[in-house]
Amino acid sequence: MLFRSEEIGTLMGVRGLALEGLERHGADVVMDFDVTANRPDCMSVIGIAREIAAAYQLPLRSDDRSNGRAPDVLRANGRLNIAIDAPELCGRYVGAAATVKIGPSPQWMQDRLKMCGIRPISNIVDITNYVLLELGHPMHAFDRDKVRGDRVVVRRAKNGETITTLDGKARTLTGDMLVIADAEHAEAIGGVMGGAGSEVSDRTTRIIFEAAWFKPASIRATSKAMGLKTEASMRFERGMDITAPPRAMARALQLLEQIGGGTFAGDATDAYPAPYQAKTIHLDRARISGLLGMDVPDAAVEKILDRKSTRLNSSHANISYA
Repeated sequence: MLFRSEEIGTLMGVRGLALEGLERHGADVVMDFDVTANRPDCMSVIGIAREIAAAYQLPLRSDDRSNGRAPDVLRANGRLNIAIDAPELCGRYVGAAATVKIGPSPQWMQDRLKMCGIRPISNIVDITNYVLLELGHPMHAFDRDKVRGDRVVVRRAKNGETITTLDGKARTLTGDMLVIADAEHAEAIGGVMGGAGSEVSDRTTRIIFEAAWFKPASIRATSKAMGLKTEASMRFERGMDITAPPRAMARALQLLEQIGGGTFAGDATDAYPAPYQAKTIHLDRARISGLLGMDVPDAAVEKILDRKSTRLNSSHANISYA
């Protein structure tokens, strides 16, 4: 069943996702939706796809190229040295090591990135940006040989500590900001931008992929204080899914293998100080009619909830309807 992009845009508009623009690129169409601040789950291709699938009462198709293996690629064994010293600002940090051969990403990946306004850089950086667009979860890659002590420390910055970020600017940090550091220095501003000191280059042969969850208010405050808004900070400050980092990491490792950019080295750590406890969300049928001003049949409500709940990880929340 095929639907015109204009029709999809109209349907999504009445569901709170206004279509801002359409751009045709040969047989492809780029749809630009205005996503409100309370819907960070829609800041991705998969997020919009879930909404469209629910609206048209269609199943959400998984990525056929992964052959169902993507979630199984990551095997966290704790052998990568990662420490979270500021768990109040970083609730989860997943790191995975890989051996790589830096080069251009395949044309299909470059084309998709460019259609979404992102400049291709290299296969490794392009993978992190591809995962960002596809799954909505920001990632970063460090040159492992530039990480002193082969250790990742997630901590608060020291007052007056400095870092040169990937945009080439030297920045002075304060103690309320979160950094990703090695054994000696800050190597990234957590959730905002990486540092030039551990940047992936043409000479990189070993990397550490990062996928994490950061406290939204902290990222918002840091981004505002520095006048630095990035694709990562815009997502983290709205609230990412704390169950998502392993899925993002698995997808990145699967893409790494798929495009021939490298191999997962086998060492990975999922630092998760206080695992999220699943909650039950109660939906009152009387409240539905009160808010919408119309009655929705129980069967329709249950069907919508069943489809919408695909955007929640099974360990994240349960939905009850009464």
